Amino acid sequence: MPRLRCFLLSFIILCVSFAQTFAQPLADTGISGVYEVMMGVKNRTEAIRYFGEFGFAVVDSAKISADRAQALYNVPSALTSYRLQNGDVDSHGLLRILVWEKPLGNGVGYSTPETIGSRMAVMKTSDIMRLYDIYSLARAAKQPWLPTEPIADDLFGLNKENKFDFFKRPALVRENAVYGEFFNHVFFQRSGYHIEGYGTINPKAPLKTSEFTHHDFFIQAENMEAISYLSTALGLKAEAPPEVDGDWLRGPKRVFMMEDGYTHWYQGFVSPNNICGKLKFFIPRAPKPNRSQHQRVGELGITLHSFYVPDLKKVYDLVVADKRLKATAIQKNEFGELSFVFSDQTGCTWQIIEKKTVKKQPVKVLKVEFVNE
Repeated sequence: MPRLRCFLLSFIILCVSFAQTFAQPLADTGISGVYEVMMGVKNRTEAIRYFGEFGFAVVDSAKISADRAQALYNVPSALTSYRLQNGDVDSHGLLRILVWEKPLGNGVGYSTPETIGSRMAVMKTSDIMRLYDIYSLARAAKQPWLPTEPIADDLFGLNKENKFDFFKRPALVRENAVYGEFFNHVFFQRSGYHIEGYGTINPKAPLKTSEFTHHDFFIQAENMEAISYLSTALGLKAEAPPEVDGDWLRGPKRVFMMEDGYTHWYQGFVSPNNICGKLKFFIPRAPKPNRSQHQRVGELGITLHSFYVPDLKKVYDLVVADKRLKATAIQKNEFGELSFVFSDQTGCTWQIIEKKTVKKQPVKVLKVEFVNE
């Protein structure tokens, strides 16, 4: 009985903490959705060519000295950066390739699904089976790629009637993951519905893919209170209270290769100024490999993400006021943009950029349009 009371008390404390996280006040910062995935690479030519197949093209580049990189990123290495954009979408979902003269390490690298410290970037596609075939053949050729078989599911409860009607076909999303040493992908393809502004497939992309639509983070923390600053300092909105996801969910079970009986805590965040560029956080509830020490800026792979805001000083003051966060001074980044970088206690690192306008305005209201295809 004492052990049961202890368990119940711990569970109640955990629930109260999660409720407090969801109820955190939302800072009015004008923040974007995730602007860029920022990743270190060994070979810029191969990386630019690889992402070109998904529709990304270089729109800017810059170099800084080791002294400037030390001040900006706490990395004692000269840096050459390339900003890549997918089509005309400039409000979110870009990629910044970081070529360090002296990388600090090889990063998280090829690892099992839900390895703590790993990051995944998500794209919409119009041909997910083609992508699955390509990565399956790459794996068969002994390349370090692990694709999961695509699975279709009604992730958002769009089909109110369970009875199948051939003439009123269901709205589904088919998704899969591709785990790699170089990059971790998630792809999805919609059927039966459309959401304007959430994944714009580039007609020039050989692999029929979009910008990055959302981003997965596997972190080590006691609970989601560790990332409450996303609301109080950055102004991102929690989509719902944290919840336990597990092997009963068909899509996530396949994508994350969950074993029977496995669960994790999950919570999503979204900008009030863009339905896209979302963040999804996962805290494994069973032992997982922990490579978060290799998730630091200066290593290879995805090591940080950027946002932009219209008033940088306002956000900077909110970040500095949170003693859990460690921030650099405000300074110009390699592209001459006013910015600062900060990290939290879970291993997440962000660059906040001051940016007043974008050419292609993001969609702020999510609207599902059903199409009977």
